[in-house]
Amino acid sequence: MMNITDILTPDAVKVPLLATGKRDIIDELVDLLAEAGLIDDPDGLKQVVWEREQQRSTGIGEGLAIPHGKSNCSKNLVMAVGRPAKPIDFDAVDGQPVYLVVLLASPPDKTSEHIQALGKISRLMADPNFRVSAYAAESAEDMYRLFEQAEV
Repeated sequence: MMNITDILTPDAVKVPLLATGKRDIIDELVDLLAEAGLIDDPDGLKQVVWEREQQRSTGIGEGLAIPHGKSNCSKNLVMAVGRPAKPIDFDAVDGQPVYLVVLLASPPDKTSEHIQALGKISRLMADPNFRVSAYAAESAEDMYRLFEQAEV
């Protein structure tokens, strides 16, 4: 069974994000993965994730967006988490603003792991206590700790 902390490292968490728009937030999270040395083609990943976002918003409701894409930018699944300084419009299915953005990228040959990770994130965020804590996290360290503690 996959743990989120298998694919999320402390240096791929940012609180608060500086960007205020959907595309800029995706770019900021991809840049975070690149700065952490987790991907080797940030521009390619930005394009893949944005193209996916154009097909249908990844704002899944309850204040969460999970932009994602498949790319050869990494040999493994990678994830970045960010909390915008202020809730942003992400064209979410419920019409509500987004408080947390979780970006997931995986190589094209890791489809089942990609789906497992999306499911794991969705299950975590379905817990109202976890969600409220994540939306209120004051720092990247607090946010990462939440994900760590959720898996014990």
